[in-house]
Amino acid sequence: MDKSKRITGAARDQLAAELKATYEGGASIRDIAQSTGRSYGFVHHILIETGVTLRGRGGDTRSKPRP
Repeated sequence: MDKSKRITGAARDQLAAELKATYEGGASIRDIAQSTGRSYGFVHHILIETGVTLRGRGGDTRSKPRP
């Protein structure tokens, strides 16, 4: 996929459906961005357009108490 090429119309709809299926299949936004050659922001925006419920950040986001 050409990173600088604007995607519109039916091609954008097709790409959105593919990205949605990939994300719902368990891939992260960063993984999808890397595999498609697009930016994180582009993938995130497309997923929001398709109505996907985004997952929360993974891992422990709070620091553990020190003994």
